Amino acid sequence: MSKQGYIYILANYNKTSLYVGVTSDLIKRVYEHKHKLIVGHTAKYYIDRLVYYEQFEDIKDAIAREKQLKGGSRQKKMDLINSFNPEWKDLYDEIL
Repeated sequence: MSKQGYIYILANYNKTSLYVGVTSDLIKRVYEHKHKLIVGHTAKYYIDRLVYYEQFEDIKDAIAREKQLKGGSRQKKMDLINSFNPEWKDLYDEIL
């Protein structure tokens, strides 16, 4: 039995920094980012707004998609967010 997975994109308030990640528990992972429980880039630059995510039946597919997104340009990530969430609103409350 495979484990499901998610890819997600976080942004800071000003939309100047983006972060692409992968997880098997989206709610928990975004909570960790929001509460600065993860030391690093997202905490340092206040990147804590969930602006995009995709769900996968298999974590391996999520990891492959994460690599694809990380290898793409910033503009491609922004286009993806704009097509899914044009207001760039924080989607965290919607996934609870």
